[in-house]
Amino acid sequence: MSEPLFESAIPGLRLLARGKVRDVWEIDERRLLFVATDRISAFDRVMQTPIPDKGRILTALTVFWLRQLSDVCPHHLLASDWEALPAAARAVGEALRGRCLVVQRLRMLPVESIVRGYLAGSAWQEYRRSGTVCGIPLPAGLRESERLPEPLWTPSTKAAAGHDENLPPAQARRLLGAHAALVERYSCELYRRAHAHALRCGIIIADTKFEFGVDERGEVVLADEVLTPDSSRFWPADAYQPGRAQESFDKQYLRDWLRGVGFAGDGPGIALPAEVVQRTREKYLLACRLLSGDDSGWSAGAPASPPAAARPAD
Repeated sequence: MSEPLFESAIPGLRLLARGKVRDVWEIDERRLLFVATDRISAFDRVMQTPIPDKGRILTALTVFWLRQLSDVCPHHLLASDWEALPAAARAVGEALRGRCLVVQRLRMLPVESIVRGYLAGSAWQEYRRSGTVCGIPLPAGLRESERLPEPLWTPSTKAAAGHDENLPPAQARRLLGAHAALVERYSCELYRRAHAHALRCGIIIADTKFEFGVDERGEVVLADEVLTPDSSRFWPADAYQPGRAQESFDKQYLRDWLRGVGFAGDGPGIALPAEVVQRTREKYLLACRLLSGDDSGWSAGAPASPPAAARPAD
């Protein structure tokens, strides 16, 4: 387990933004450097305690998925190897190793592109109220966590502050304009392909969030993180049972713990106890191992093998 990184500092590069997890540095007018820190957020608040190696896990999974799915649509990744990073980043040393992506600079589109294959989270809450998800009517009698007849494109806003809000697809299409059809098609195909791969590895991807931008030629390009425990719901396939909430390999464990101590995003992020930090790290690491077959050496402090409920089916 390495020393956690809460914020990156790279003398010689200009910091453009610090997101909830990623620090974005400018390389030049066409390229950016993404640094995935170990910050973790829930309910749109960054917690005070980082999760060791989390940024490396997110980076490894994003690179894995971009390579797996590169035939579905263009993506923004230019390089991830240490030797390909700007000299200023390499000069910082080991703290940045495994955390960095050199990416295309894009004009980001104003919609979070969410695909849901199962009825969970805010989708389940809306369905219980009105029988719809993002305004889309669904068959009556579905249960919590049930697989949907077809994956649904259920976009949301990108809130500069506060919570994102679900959008009816028709409204999202108006916001996306000429790019709407491609964004929707890419998102659904990425989800279908990833869901099939994950199921073979013993994981159900219940839903996930994609982000897209437009390059200088006007082409729609997949950007940001892809199919990570921060952006997706991952469930152990052989423990799956519709009609209840599921075990998970994602941020849901942290959300549930926060609700249990009375935190729901109504103030700044709080400090996390060592047990919650360790358990969150284990879940993220296990997802990475099962999906990509690689933990890049982050084995210290994590289970030697997946628990029985999480092992891939034969």
